[in-house]
Amino acid sequence: MPSVLEQLKAYTVVVADTGDFQSIRKFTPRDATTNPSLITAAAQMDEYQPVVNEALTWARRESGGDIKRAVGLAVDRLAVEFGLRILQIVPGRVSTEVDARLSYDTDASVNKARQLISQYKAAGVDKERILVKIASTWEGIRAAGILEKDGIHCNLTLLFGFHQAVACAEAGVRLISPFVGRILDWYVKNTGRTTYAPAEDPGVLSVSRIYSYYKKHGYKTEVMGASFRNSGEITELAGCDLLTISPKLLAELEGMQVSLPRKLTTERALKEGEAKIDMSEKIFRAMHQNDKMASDKLAEGIEGFSKALQDLEKLLEARLRA
Repeated sequence: MPSVLEQLKAYTVVVADTGDFQSIRKFTPRDATTNPSLITAAAQMDEYQPVVNEALTWARRESGGDIKRAVGLAVDRLAVEFGLRILQIVPGRVSTEVDARLSYDTDASVNKARQLISQYKAAGVDKERILVKIASTWEGIRAAGILEKDGIHCNLTLLFGFHQAVACAEAGVRLISPFVGRILDWYVKNTGRTTYAPAEDPGVLSVSRIYSYYKKHGYKTEVMGASFRNSGEITELAGCDLLTISPKLLAELEGMQVSLPRKLTTERALKEGEAKIDMSEKIFRAMHQNDKMASDKLAEGIEGFSKALQDLEKLLEARLRA
């Protein structure tokens, strides 16, 4: 019998949630995603110092010796350098994140995304192979809508609420990343209930609901479950468009030898999906305010990614000054 991982690949596009090149080679995903925390961790590993050095050399040259400007340039360049190397391994796409501190600024997010795409273009990479990651704030979703019209495709991250998913679909976003595990974390912390069966997992139910809604109403936006806490969450979402999975859980799935049934199907979604919502900024903000889980986790996620970027900036500034 093939492993659960191989069976999953028959239903779902498997994406590696890592900046570790060796893990990507081992598990042969189609796509890969990174985030500021993963890049910051990788930048401190000995094996990735050549990548860091290339980014610093480029930033130093482009900044004209201005350390502060060089640090900002180096952060973006490092993300691109990782992306370029990942694209040498995967046949599909890599997701590269816009500075989380711009999450509530539509124009700044658009400009930063275009800068990242221009760096990939200069390196000879077609924009079809890049997904620009932007936080699923109202402002971020508006930025993604502008970028999509320019042919720059987006991955809307830090997505926790149904209203965020609906707004992304209405904006024509290419892909969304609902955070399964972080949704579960919130419920464990705030309800007093410590365990959930995979079929009852709040994060799993959220992604299943979004998948059904998209399929029922014919949206082209892809659903990519993310941020998993256990393999049960993953197997319960077999059939989702994409799933981005950490190396640890990829290894676990590779070692499992049981039958994996498909759980999400378009046919079922057409029967179960709910009525269409006419989304607007007013409705979005009201739904966000009423969804404490989504509002808590979005704010927490932006803060966490911003902190990771600050840590990376300190690391790169010390290297530049040395």
